[in-house]
Amino acid sequence: MIMLMFIGGEVFTSMVGLHFIRSRLKTELDKIAASQARLRIPNPMIFDQIELELGMVTNSNQESSMPKPNEVKNESSHESLCDTSKNLRYSSMRFLGFVVIAYILVVHVIGVFVVSHYLAFIPSAKEVLEKKGIKMFTFSVFSVVSTFASCGFVPTNENMVVFRKNSGLLLMLIPQVLLGNTLFPPFLRFLIWVLGKFYKKKECKYLLKSSEEVGYKHLLPRQHSVFLVATIFGFIMVQVILFCVMDWDSEGLKGLNGYQKFIGVLFQSVNSRHTGETILDLSILSHAILVLFVVMMYLPPYTSFLPMKDDGQNSESCERLKKRRGKVMENLIFSQLSYLVIFIILVCITERKKLKEDPLNFNVFNIVIEVISAYGNVGFTTGYSCERQLHKEANCQDKWIGFVGKWSDEGKIILIFVMLFGRLKKFNMDGGKAWKLL
Repeated sequence: MIMLMFIGGEVFTSMVGLHFIRSRLKTELDKIAASQARLRIPNPMIFDQIELELGMVTNSNQESSMPKPNEVKNESSHESLCDTSKNLRYSSMRFLGFVVIAYILVVHVIGVFVVSHYLAFIPSAKEVLEKKGIKMFTFSVFSVVSTFASCGFVPTNENMVVFRKNSGLLLMLIPQVLLGNTLFPPFLRFLIWVLGKFYKKKECKYLLKSSEEVGYKHLLPRQHSVFLVATIFGFIMVQVILFCVMDWDSEGLKGLNGYQKFIGVLFQSVNSRHTGETILDLSILSHAILVLFVVMMYLPPYTSFLPMKDDGQNSESCERLKKRRGKVMENLIFSQLSYLVIFIILVCITERKKLKEDPLNFNVFNIVIEVISAYGNVGFTTGYSCERQLHKEANCQDKWIGFVGKWSDEGKIILIFVMLFGRLKKFNMDGGKAWKLL
């Protein structure tokens, strides 16, 4: 499972995509080199045939037919310039691939090192693993890989609830959450800038100034990266403030001191975007917080406030999109929100019996949270409580399972499709433009 989480993470899959882009560019360079080689090497048989048929040509005709030196020089300089540009792009992408690999390895190694040492020196955290029979190194590797890959799996039945008083461990996992998802593009750009001061200056300069030409969507322009960082921390600040105002004295934070509460709230707010690790039961939080979490889970990872002037790029991209897709197909594609509404309606249909019999657990709001969480690949859930049953079941036992665990098989299948759809949502971000709201 650790390997599946590792290779399924967004950063690792983007590195694989970068390899394919570089391979295509390498193929183009090989074709250009082969064509230039054929043009530069003359065929002696053809020249002999031409000399036999035409005979000797006068010097005046030779001079008139020969290209001017400036033209030859310009053509050769233009070809060499194109070759140099493409070669620089290829070498820069190759260098970028090594940077991403090093980024993944260094973040994981540092994460495993600090988490394992924390567990070794903090008795309360070590005692939890000993009671559950989990090895410290296994827990460290599993937790770091899962957090970085935005998977949210934790090798404990209670997720991170058992570690809610271990503020140091929560602080160590917060950078893994951010560096493996929302802060990856800005940090990657910063890393390239730092490396450019000492090594591969030409390639780093090209990557920083020509990020759009590279074709790697995680390498954003400077201004976009700055606004992305501001947006990420702005979202976190809004969640922390609202959480502290609404649920500072809630049952979920009971037994924690002020410092532990603040770190727990910060950890919960950071995880609301994509990782989904939790230190408390979400069902006992105020509805205002849950609504805010739904919005955070719906937003794509690189959502940012970008006050830039419209320079015609949007219109050009729309024109290219229209040429690429047929008019009928374009009108049939819905927006992301439309598909989510359809999925929620389908789940309400499959669970209609439980919605009537168990309305406190099975309500539309809990279903919305579960569907949006699956769409954002977050993993937040309100769970299921036997105490909320109107008609008590004699054999009902509270267990650490997600709300979907009580759904019907049809509902679970629908949620699987929602997770796959959310994972591939970047291929359908332009849908729904045929609808006009007036």
